[in-house]
Amino acid sequence: MDDVEVHPWSEGDLGLLRRANTPELMDWVGGVETDEQVVSRHARYLALARDGTGQQFRITIPGHPEGVGMVGYWQHEWHGEPALESGWSVEARYRGRGIAPAAVIAMLEFARAAGETLPVHAYPSVDNPASNAVCRKAGFTLLGEADFETGGGVLRTNDWVATLVPPGAA
Repeated sequence: MDDVEVHPWSEGDLGLLRRANTPELMDWVGGVETDEQVVSRHARYLALARDGTGQQFRITIPGHPEGVGMVGYWQHEWHGEPALESGWSVEARYRGRGIAPAAVIAMLEFARAAGETLPVHAYPSVDNPASNAVCRKAGFTLLGEADFETGGGVLRTNDWVATLVPPGAA
């Protein structure tokens, strides 16, 4: 989808985060959060860019500058090595339009342009075909299954990775 844009997370994006705090969207990551937890997550998203540890974005489409979802990346450790982790969410009524893969691709392009070189991992549940399809469409490579801890317990996930540095470049 050509008209998907990502915008760096800002103070005004708390409402988007609250709208995304639904069982439908949050069940994949441990469940609905309290408002206090949502506000805390908003603060963490704002801190990513300020601290240089990642970047969260609001996803927009024409006619919806308030955002229809979010995507981002942050520092992570993978098997004892530094890496980046990514995640995304698109409101239910906007799904199935190619928004999430386009936003993930835009996020990866932003990370490359920002000089990020670490591999970017995504961990969708093995039972979440939509998010696994986003990984495929955005050019991630499936490494295999992994257990992933969330605030709500342990999820069985697929471990996908995207590289930010072209082969042979260093």
